[in-house]
Amino acid sequence: MTAPSTTSGPDTDFHEATEPYRREIIAHCYRMMGSHADAEDLTQDTYLRAWRAFDKFDGRASVRTWLHKIATNTCLTALQSTQRRPLPSGLGGDAFDPTDTLLQDHEVPWLEPYASDVDDISPGVDADPAYVVGARESIRLAFIAALQHLPERQRAVLILRDVMGWKAAEVAEAVDVSVATVNSLLQRARAQLSSVAPQRDSSQPDPVDLDTDKKELLNRYVAAFERYDVNAITEMFTDDAIWEMPPFTGWYQGPASIGMLIRGNCPAEKAGDQILVPTIANGQVAYGLYMIGPDGVHRPFQLQVLEFAGNGKVSHVVAFFADDPAALFARFNLPATPPK
Repeated sequence: MTAPSTTSGPDTDFHEATEPYRREIIAHCYRMMGSHADAEDLTQDTYLRAWRAFDKFDGRASVRTWLHKIATNTCLTALQSTQRRPLPSGLGGDAFDPTDTLLQDHEVPWLEPYASDVDDISPGVDADPAYVVGARESIRLAFIAALQHLPERQRAVLILRDVMGWKAAEVAEAVDVSVATVNSLLQRARAQLSSVAPQRDSSQPDPVDLDTDKKELLNRYVAAFERYDVNAITEMFTDDAIWEMPPFTGWYQGPASIGMLIRGNCPAEKAGDQILVPTIANGQVAYGLYMIGPDGVHRPFQLQVLEFAGNGKVSHVVAFFADDPAALFARFNLPATPPK
């Protein structure tokens, strides 16, 4: 449900005061929840709660801070009745044997990709420039996956302190705990995060401003898939690269294993069976992969989100499958069939 709007009066005042922060609130809810669909729903709930309380807003905090406080508590309430959203590699255990049968688990609420470009994940117009940079880094898939290891209150405190740069007293007021509790929660959250996640990496390429080397690498990556040249595909991976594809439960490490997985399970048989179309997910390079069907038509198959190592090679691919792949692709502005 959305807040009512009119051409004048309090509703218009509310809209003008709060709408510039909507994209930022969606991103905040996504960090908390790990689900784009949940983030959109909880943003709607946040704006409805804010609209109902707008006549009591006293201006002691900025509208942006006020909205984030409401959104944080809305998410904390939702998290009380939901499970964490992992990737397969976050479930624990060793990498899988690529020759084993693939298994799916639709009972696990898997981490979802976030449909956004760089502008959409940027904060509102009055945000500190340092936060703009941090916000973009903190929407990346690896960081969101790492956040899923944290209990909900630790997660909220870490996001508000380390991503948004709030003071401990501001966080304490937002989540209704003492400053000492905030500092304790933050310390534990940082320790847990450092054990399960790499440092946020600002060197990951901006998908809308790629340098020549990255463009050349990605051109080769696309060409290798579209030729169905598995050797060429695996040559672009680092030695410890990871491939995973929720809702399939397995994760696979190293070019040899990834190559065996593709050869043994990919429906493609020859050049032209697959087509890749670029998009952006979590502020990262991503591709919609279209697979040819028995009727000769290419249709949505999987959404690949890529990460790169410092040597320019691909270090991680999460290939998202969905019950309704066409709907998943539409969320990322990908057409129902690839352009001619």
